[in-house]
Amino acid sequence: MRSSFIKYNKEGISLYIHLPYCESLCTYCACNTRITVNHKVEEPYINALLKEWNMYLSLFSERPLLKEIHLGGGTPTFFSPENLKKLIQGILQTVTVHEGHDFSFEGHPANTTYEHLATLYHLGFRRVSFGVQDFDEKIQDAINRYQSVEQVRKSIDMAREVGFRSINLDLVYGLPFQTAESIAETIDKVIELLPERIAFYSYAHVPWLKPGQRKYSEKDLPADEVKRKLYETGREKFLNAGYTDIGMDHFALPKDELFSAYENGTLHRNFMGYTDRATKLLIGLGCSAISDCWDAFGQNVKVVEEYIELLEQNKLPVFKGHLLTEEDLRIRKVILDLMCRHKAKTPISENLIQKLEEPLKDGLITVDKEEVNITESGRAFARNICLAFDERYWAAQPTKQVFSTTA
Repeated sequence: MRSSFIKYNKEGISLYIHLPYCESLCTYCACNTRITVNHKVEEPYINALLKEWNMYLSLFSERPLLKEIHLGGGTPTFFSPENLKKLIQGILQTVTVHEGHDFSFEGHPANTTYEHLATLYHLGFRRVSFGVQDFDEKIQDAINRYQSVEQVRKSIDMAREVGFRSINLDLVYGLPFQTAESIAETIDKVIELLPERIAFYSYAHVPWLKPGQRKYSEKDLPADEVKRKLYETGREKFLNAGYTDIGMDHFALPKDELFSAYENGTLHRNFMGYTDRATKLLIGLGCSAISDCWDAFGQNVKVVEEYIELLEQNKLPVFKGHLLTEEDLRIRKVILDLMCRHKAKTPISENLIQKLEEPLKDGLITVDKEEVNITESGRAFARNICLAFDERYWAAQPTKQVFSTTA
C-alpha cells in the first residue's frame, strides 16, 4: 500500500470524507447515517477524522499533493461552519494543494446557511450539491424529506452570491407515489433553477438493509414500466433544456467542467461519482468510507463508536478490502471506459457475446472486432451493459442476493 501512496501522489490524490450525522431520517436513503439532534457529537468525530488522516500521512514520502476533496454523508451541513473549518484547515496545513484542485460538498437546503457556504468557499470549495429528490408534498411526506422550491432557490442564490461556480441538484426517480406527471412538474421547477449539473438517481428499495423504507410498501412504488417512464420523462426534459447526458444518472450544461471532461475524453468515475479530475489514489476518511489505491480497495467500519474506538487504539479503522488481480484491473478499465466514454476495447469472447445478446438485439450497443460501443439509445442502460463484463458478479450468481436493481 505504501508504494501506491508514493507512486500516485505525484499526480495528486483525492479525499472523500464521510460525515454521517443527520437530524432526521430520510426514509428513502440507503446511505450510512446516524440520526441525532445532539450536536455535541461533532467535535469527537472531527477529532477522529483528523487522527485518521494523520495516520495516513505516515505512508507518504513527501507532503501529499491534494487534488480533490468531497464532503459526503449523511448531512455535512449538520456540522457547524466552525467545525468544518477545523476539519479542513487541519488537513490543508499538512498538504500541498494542487493548482487544479476541486473541492465540493453536499448540503441540505433546509440547514445550509450563508456561513456554511462562505466558510467552505474561503477554504477553497467551489462546488456544492443540494439534495432535492422531489418537490411533490405527498412524496416528501412519504420519504420524510422536506424542502420547498423557495428553500432550494435561496440556497442556490446564496451559493452563487458567495462565488460557487458549479451547483448540482440531486433528484430520485422511482420514489413512492411518483407519477410521470408529478416528476415532470418537479423537473420543470429544477430546470428553472438552472443548476450546472443534475444527478438523476434510481431509487433502490432495500428495506432488509434500511428498515426506514418500510414506512411505505412495495405497492406504493411505481411498477417497473412506470419507473422506466419516469426516467425517460426526466431525460427528455433535461436534453430539451440544453443538458447533456454525460453518463450514468448525470447531466451537465455545456459551461460545466464535467461536460468539458466528457467532451475531451478525460471524464473519470470513482467512489465519489463522476469527476473531471482523474486520480488513482482516493483516501476515504470516516465511518464506512471506502479507499482506493487503484489495485486495492478498503472500507472502514460502519458504526461510529467502533470507528472512534479503533482510532483511539491507534488502529486504522479498515475492516475489509480486496486486492485486484491483473484480470480485475483489465475489467476495471473496460467498465470505466464504458461508463465515461461509452466505448471500450476488450477481447470479444463467445461467453461475452451471450451476455450482450439482448442489448445487441435491441440496438443498445454495437460490437466491432475488439471494441464495444454504447449507442445513444443504450446510454440509459449503461449499468446493465457494464454488468456483462463483471466476472466476479457472474461467478457469485445465483446464490448471492442482488443489492438493488440497475433500473
